Amino acid sequence: MTGNLSKKSAAKLVQEAALGTSVLQGALSEEYSFVGVKTVEVITAVTQEMTDYNREGTNRYGTPAEIQDTAQELTLTQDKSFSVTVDKGNYQDQNFLKKAGAILKAQIRERAIPLYDKYCLGVLAAKAGAANEDTSALTKANIASRVMDGTVVLDDAEMPEENRTLFVSAKAYKLLKLSDEFISVQELGAKSIGKGHVGEFDGMAVRKVPARRMPEGVNFIIVHKDSATAPRKLHDAKIHKDPPGISGSLIEGRWYYDCFVLDARNKGVYVDKAA
Repeated sequence: MTGNLSKKSAAKLVQEAALGTSVLQGALSEEYSFVGVKTVEVITAVTQEMTDYNREGTNRYGTPAEIQDTAQELTLTQDKSFSVTVDKGNYQDQNFLKKAGAILKAQIRERAIPLYDKYCLGVLAAKAGAANEDTSALTKANIASRVMDGTVVLDDAEMPEENRTLFVSAKAYKLLKLSDEFISVQELGAKSIGKGHVGEFDGMAVRKVPARRMPEGVNFIIVHKDSATAPRKLHDAKIHKDPPGISGSLIEGRWYYDCFVLDARNKGVYVDKAA
């Protein structure tokens, strides 16, 4: 009979391993629920042009027109899993180094989360509503200006100034730190550091992204929180002790998720790619 080795403990391990290690944590919208469904339809109202008020007649505000809308279907596509065993003999022969709980945490930290981040950042870069037009190489002299070009795009799209995040590659972040503009606001940036942030620049929280998580050729991505969502429907893991056919532990996990840029708000996502 399969024994589940403390399902509660396994859930706690998942939570501990995932907490604070994804560069996306808290940066994207969480207003869409996929509970009980695979696909969610997002309806966005199309607002009406303003007209002149008429002080005479019966339709002084203008002729009423039925509100129009656009629809976008969001369907989850990423269903990932892992399965690994820790043989009891190997566990004992190798000085008890292969503890199931430690293996589970390492699997989530080193494999599951980087894969999730890379996929989501790839979607953000591919579906961004705007991109840089300057193909010159990034330097410490031009990176601040390039970042601010993205800020202008979000400003012109009238995206709110709060809840913007700058995801920057480690290489580009080095250049940003060396720029005169960043150095001049370093004190302000230091005061604004929050969970997962390495500073603040141009009113945005800055998050440094390791090379293997950032899409190839991407220098940085600016995202307003309401412009994208990355639902995680399942983050499940189990440790089975001595299941049928195995003398030892069986560790299994499943991650069911996706990432979407909302069509109606895609100008809130800006990408800068390498030359």
